[in-house]
Amino acid sequence: MTQTAVDNPSPPFAPAEAKVAAAAKVCFQRNADSVASHRCKVAEHRWVNDRYKYLKLTANADLAGTTKPGQFYQLKCPGTNDLSPFLLRPMSVYGVGPEAGTIEFLYNVTGVGTHALSHLEVGGHMDIVGPLGNTFVLEPGFQRILVVARGVGLATMAPLLQHAAKAGIKITAIMSARAPKDLMRDEFLRGADQQVQADVHCVYDSDGSSSVEAMELLVRRLLDAEHHDVAYTCGSHRVLMLLQRMLKDYPRTRGEVAMEQRMACGMGVCLSCVRLFDKDGDKQFLRVCREGPVFPISDVVGEVEFG
Repeated sequence: MTQTAVDNPSPPFAPAEAKVAAAAKVCFQRNADSVASHRCKVAEHRWVNDRYKYLKLTANADLAGTTKPGQFYQLKCPGTNDLSPFLLRPMSVYGVGPEAGTIEFLYNVTGVGTHALSHLEVGGHMDIVGPLGNTFVLEPGFQRILVVARGVGLATMAPLLQHAAKAGIKITAIMSARAPKDLMRDEFLRGADQQVQADVHCVYDSDGSSSVEAMELLVRRLLDAEHHDVAYTCGSHRVLMLLQRMLKDYPRTRGEVAMEQRMACGMGVCLSCVRLFDKDGDKQFLRVCREGPVFPISDVVGEVEFG
């Protein structure tokens, strides 16, 4: 995730228990027993473009074995002479391995915490807590998935692509950004498009191809051309609402979203990250950090009015 939580399967949409054993290598579930605090060393820290930085950490723990796609960590951002971030910052995992203790993050330098984090030097140390939250559901019987990601949501979805490619699942990817220089295409795909059949589409604000109207035409064309087992998304509320509306016309395609939400504790105690969801007519507030960050697209309530 990012400086807001994004972006693991919660009980309502986790695979049926009978499928768990058969899907153990592909389907992901919450692994709360693996949550721990880790003292990490900064192995690599560099700019990817004008707005995003890549961070690689190493720890004396099996982070690669316990961290699943969609989960996030709470990062203790370092203080500087001018910046003193107080709370830990939730950030979704961009990648793990190949070494057991290696974990990667890709983040947008935008607020106090991430600006302070951007000054962290290679060879330095930082503390992280996790893995937190639930994960995406990726079943071994899937043939093709649709991934729609925008901005730093690309980092949240990147591990999912790697697992899908390793499982031989075909990928349709729609990547959205302000302009081509912001897209991070290679950072998102990380070779997944070379491992399996991948249909990749890039859309931008700068030429209007990322507008809701243009996106709807593109998504409908793709869903009409070939069946997709699941549509996953992260990074854009307007894309989330578009997919929620559109998937009603494609009942055989399930939808999952990794939610971005500001949070404090990241463990479900402070209740600062609650959002309203509608599960079969039962409206309830759920914690993005605990019941999420991955939820069925159909359950998300777009606008909430109080009073």
